[in-house]
Amino acid sequence: MTFADIRWDLFLGGLGLFLFGIVLMGDGLKSFAGDKLRVYIDKYTSKPWQGLIIGTVMTAVIQSSSATTAICIGFVRAGLMSLEQSAGIIIGANIGTTITAFLIGLNVDAIAVYLIFIGAFALMFVSKKKSQDIARILVGFGILFYSLTVMSEALSQLAQVPEFIDFAESCAHNPFIGLFGGVVLTMAMQSSSASIGIIQLFYETGAISFIGVIPFLYGANIGTTITAILASIGGNVSARRAAVLHTTFNVIGTILGMACLYPLYHLMTYLTSTFGIAPMMQIAVVHILFNVTTTILVFPFIKQLCAFIRKIVPGQEPKRLEINVDELDPKNFPMTSTALSVAYKSLEQLREIVTDNLKATQEYLNAIENNTEEFENIKEREGAINKLDHAITNFLTNLSPDQMSQDSAEDTSLYLEVVKNLERIGDLSINVAEFAGMVHDDNDHFSPQAYSELNDMFEKLFVMLDEAFEYLGENNVTEYEHIIVHESELDKMEYDARKNHFKRMVNKECTGAVASSVYADMLSNLERMGDHCCNIARYAFEHRN
Repeated sequence: MTFADIRWDLFLGGLGLFLFGIVLMGDGLKSFAGDKLRVYIDKYTSKPWQGLIIGTVMTAVIQSSSATTAICIGFVRAGLMSLEQSAGIIIGANIGTTITAFLIGLNVDAIAVYLIFIGAFALMFVSKKKSQDIARILVGFGILFYSLTVMSEALSQLAQVPEFIDFAESCAHNPFIGLFGGVVLTMAMQSSSASIGIIQLFYETGAISFIGVIPFLYGANIGTTITAILASIGGNVSARRAAVLHTTFNVIGTILGMACLYPLYHLMTYLTSTFGIAPMMQIAVVHILFNVTTTILVFPFIKQLCAFIRKIVPGQEPKRLEINVDELDPKNFPMTSTALSVAYKSLEQLREIVTDNLKATQEYLNAIENNTEEFENIKEREGAINKLDHAITNFLTNLSPDQMSQDSAEDTSLYLEVVKNLERIGDLSINVAEFAGMVHDDNDHFSPQAYSELNDMFEKLFVMLDEAFEYLGENNVTEYEHIIVHESELDKMEYDARKNHFKRMVNKECTGAVASSVYADMLSNLERMGDHCCNIARYAFEHRN
């Protein structure tokens, strides 16, 4: 028997199905859970232990520690999460990812084809979104187990290949070979679940010994950090620190695991003989034991670990966006005047996030290459804007009207107007970012004059937004007059830029199809943002005069 006799076509096809099954099942679970996953991450990670639970549950749901880590780094890059908060989620993801190996260990391949049939049938004839999500989960689950059957058939003869026997014996005598194999295979596939699934098959077919499998699991934990590293490239200091933390934690875990390799092996041998654990499930159990034990040992030192990461990745962390809506509860403020003071501070915070996102949109527009991570950061901040908008609106509308003076009632109405205008500026900023993304995706660009026109409008908007809030806080009539002038200037800038754009198109100076198409839309969105800045000042003027 030689390597040439192995049905590598079956193996590769089965591996492709396996990866597709994981993605399909994860997408179905993610879609079924909706946006609640991100909400829970945002809401319940104020303490590292909360992040640990969220990271574990989220990864178990979406079946991908890589996806959980990437989402977490996205929050860190956007300034919505601290390094300590991200540490809990990242460590929890290591535990959550063990669920895939556990599912594989259940060995329910006998019903796999029925799950595929039921799910596919439902996908064709069921229209409800939730039902379709469940159908995708079933199809993905079925494909995952069916692919294991296909790969098992292809690899069944591998244990008879002399070269592979020599490799398996090398792994048994030199654990570092298995460790290195786990790192390389997982980095190549960017999925520890997939690489561990393959090693489960190897072990079940008798191609490799159990003592050679355990280091492979350690290596898979290190290899999966490649996704976090890639997600942090081009990011800020906080994002790089989160990626390094992920790698450092898994390396520490691997060092501990290698030190305890033989005790763990003897423990699993005892458990297997006592409880009759099936081969695939043995891998799942040792994977769970390893990750849970590592977490128990390292988690108490999470603050020290974060301090160490800050030393090896120097730099100034960007300002965090502290989104604390817990204090926005009318029951906590018997005095309406105090409640309105808290609401105003929240409005200032909302204005700050809107401004930051507008600046990020301008930078994304001017970027030479498409930075998808930066666009994701913009969307993350938009989520924070919507969250704060919802919280402030609920807070103001639940204030008791019986305890309000006429002035307080007018201020409440004014603040509601302000929050909605700020939220609309946030929406329009996302629109501009999406148009910029379309240009980037098409490898297109604007002319230098077009970039200059857009940037001039952005700078005008920043001035208008600042002055609108200065007028809102100080009621300075001069500031209000400035804003009216600025709005007229912005309208003229939009008109002139649109006219210049069409001239460039006629003169064949603007040849990019996508850039030509979206430029006028971007101008329109920027002009409308100016209207909303002016609305804030106008509503304040009307309420006070």
